[in-house]
Amino acid sequence: MSITRRTLISGALAGGVVAALGARAARAEAQGIGPDHPDYQSLTLRGYNRRFQAAPARFYVPATGGEVVDAVAAAVGDGTPIAVRSGGHCFDDFVDGADTGAIIDLGRLTAVSWDAEHRAFSVGAGADIGTVYEALHRWGVTVPGGICLGVGMGGHVCGGGYGPLSRRHGLVADHLAGVEVVTVDAGGAAKVVVAHRDGPHRDLWWAHTGGGGGNFGVVTRFLLRSPGADGDDPARALPTPPAHMLDTRLVLPFTTEDSFVRFVGNYLRFFERYRAPGNAFAGLYAPLMIRPTGTGAAELLILLDADAPDAQARCDEFVAAVSEGVFPPPIRLPVTRRAYPDTVRQVYYAKAPSTIRVKVKAAYLRQAYTAEQLRVCYRYLTDLRFLGDSQLEFLPFGGAVNAVGPGATAMPARDSFMTMLIHAAWRDPADDDRYLRWAREMYRDVHADTGGVPVPGERYGGSYINYPDGDLADPVWNTSGLPWHAFYYRDNYARLRRVKAAWDPGNRFAHRLSIGRADGLR
Repeated sequence: MSITRRTLISGALAGGVVAALGARAARAEAQGIGPDHPDYQSLTLRGYNRRFQAAPARFYVPATGGEVVDAVAAAVGDGTPIAVRSGGHCFDDFVDGADTGAIIDLGRLTAVSWDAEHRAFSVGAGADIGTVYEALHRWGVTVPGGICLGVGMGGHVCGGGYGPLSRRHGLVADHLAGVEVVTVDAGGAAKVVVAHRDGPHRDLWWAHTGGGGGNFGVVTRFLLRSPGADGDDPARALPTPPAHMLDTRLVLPFTTEDSFVRFVGNYLRFFERYRAPGNAFAGLYAPLMIRPTGTGAAELLILLDADAPDAQARCDEFVAAVSEGVFPPPIRLPVTRRAYPDTVRQVYYAKAPSTIRVKVKAAYLRQAYTAEQLRVCYRYLTDLRFLGDSQLEFLPFGGAVNAVGPGATAMPARDSFMTMLIHAAWRDPADDDRYLRWAREMYRDVHADTGGVPVPGERYGGSYINYPDGDLADPVWNTSGLPWHAFYYRDNYARLRRVKAAWDPGNRFAHRLSIGRADGLR
């Protein structure tokens, strides 16, 4: 059976492995779980990308903030490099790295509740997105998080976090009121710090609004409350989701090169036109997925806020715009109207195990790709040597995301309308080199005019740290002369380095693209 985006990104055994540890895990907090422990092997398989599998000296599986402090203290005391795992969905080797000495797995920190003291929702860093949606629905609220329900909140929020409701309500990080973090001081002591948007340690709070996971400490919980939310009523603390949503799909089973360029070009130009905050299509989210089938086949999922009386007309207008001049025309599936919770359960991408090897490369678009750039994509996507599970994806951005200034949060891409994602996926380790080259060369050739990378400027907005790509720090693949952090953090990097120096002076939390890393492309 072929793998789709639904199963590609959403699985990795999720939190079930950690939850199943039960009493054994509870007895293992102090000393950690070593290679001789019966649960060790299961924990090594919690990562989503099979290219990487760590063999740490210890796993720690804390169930409380205090146990996180103990785990950090134990790892620091042993002098072992620390990595932090939430849902296990990091695309690269930030957690499952060859040098990882201890993994603190947060899969048991999943509680979601109303915190009356902070007047905010408390969300455990190990909770997955689906759990959070379901829990918040009891209060009639939600967050504009991702479409992949198995992704852990720990990394998702720290990178910014976006999804189907973001064009209406912004990033998840835009609703982050506070964060509880276990940090390590210059003397090696671990302690809990609560940082607030409007209170103490605001710099540390800011760094967690897009600075990426695993940089400053171990997040134990997030405090979620929208800016400007009033009073003590939980039902007014976060956005209200649509009561109903429309969903349908456009399927393009076959294209010529010209029809491919026309269809994808129509799509990109539509969202380029409707990029401003509060635009007429802010309630529309329509990810486009194109797989290497040899035919340029594409599938467009359409999700639309159905509360507006003209929702069906908006849907029809969008379909007409992207289909205009495309032959053979795309096939439109029936439109379904569902309650929002049913849309999440039935249309969003459910949890599933992962057995694949992955390489991702991403770009924010400020202008639609040219016809020639799309022809480059077509040539790579119709290469018969790469039929299978890989995808080129376009994920709508902008809208309310662009209503926030680039320095208000650590995530600076507040001027783009689309995320492009190359998601190469395969199963056989013997195929690593050729699939890595396929992804790298397509990305390089699409962005050939700007050094093989999406240089922030008139055409591009850089890239997204939750889609990490170590190639941006490699002068072989990044010939622009810009350092890697210019793509992820732009002008916010100097401030992030100051926060890093203040809160992680010993650089206890580090990975291949961590804040302050020393390399030739600093």
